Amino acid sequence: MKRNEPVWLDLVSESAYKHVTMKLVQKRSKKTGLSPGTLIHIGEQRTHAVTMTLFKYAGSRCEEHVVTDASELQPPADETFTWVNVGGVHKVDLLEVLGKQFGLHPLLLEDIANTDQRPKLDDYESYFFLVMKMLMLSERGDIVVEQVSFVLGRNYVLSFQENGTDVFYSVRDRLRGGKGRLRQNGSDYLLYALVDAVVDQYFAVLEMLGERIESLQERVIADPKPDTLKDIHALKQQLLFVRRAVWPLREAINNLSRSECPLLHEPTKVFFRDVYDHVVQIVDTIETLREMVSESLDIYLSSINYRLNTVIRVLTVITTIFMPLTFIVGIYGMNFEYMPELKWPWGYPMAMGLMGVVAAVMLIGFRRKKWL
Repeated sequence: MKRNEPVWLDLVSESAYKHVTMKLVQKRSKKTGLSPGTLIHIGEQRTHAVTMTLFKYAGSRCEEHVVTDASELQPPADETFTWVNVGGVHKVDLLEVLGKQFGLHPLLLEDIANTDQRPKLDDYESYFFLVMKMLMLSERGDIVVEQVSFVLGRNYVLSFQENGTDVFYSVRDRLRGGKGRLRQNGSDYLLYALVDAVVDQYFAVLEMLGERIESLQERVIADPKPDTLKDIHALKQQLLFVRRAVWPLREAINNLSRSECPLLHEPTKVFFRDVYDHVVQIVDTIETLREMVSESLDIYLSSINYRLNTVIRVLTVITTIFMPLTFIVGIYGMNFEYMPELKWPWGYPMAMGLMGVVAAVMLIGFRRKKWL
């Protein structure tokens, strides 16, 4: 973590990561029977404090504040631009205050509080509402998911993070140092920078999954074990989760880049089209990785079947060799009184030699047929 990053970024503990990792469906039963727009937090229960940071910037000027009272926030009245980042959506009373201050629709606030929301883009005429899933890697290499919601107004951007993990540090650094185009462009360009920061994290997650899949394929081919099957199913679940988080985003970004809303300027749409290209590339990569995992499962099952067939073939050959030997032993094991070979001095060596010759002939025949 960099020195100039706020201390509140450490509020999300490793235990919180465990609860947000790879959970496909959140419980929604507590919303049953409630009227639309009722604010109910859907997701893992949080106890940490909600954090709010405020950036005001225009040209060469940039101010940064940590906000403790949501009623102090409101859309800027002058030509400055405002970015409010909220870390935590489990305090619905705070969302209600922000909704009143910025004139947000109750259904929009309901979607923010619902962390099981599908990525989407809604046009409320005077502002846009965008929902995304942020994917990050924990220190242990687990995939961590967090819902991020954006509200784009004429001269402000509101971002709501489910846990408040740090992914926008690069955007904050660019605002503080005046680097790049952020200060010289409007709120739509700020939204692009935030969305691009989230999308960039997808590539890191896919690189990790690609390395795991390549390692898994080597293990499947070299030495498939029961634990390998568990790893295959774990990777299939992870890829399903990533696909569910990214696939709807393609349509949302495409609609955003082609919107005729005056909130989006034409030069900024070019950057959103670039993000759309990245999302398409990510979706294609996900599909490729899913095919690789499916192929790994097929290779694993084929390897197991081949090993089983090899064992059965060896047992079949052994059984086939012993069948005529058992027949010979059965004949000379009968309790008849008159059997010439029983009193012949060379009877025993003859029987053993006959069984050896039969076994040798069968072994040669099996080897010629490449059964051994």
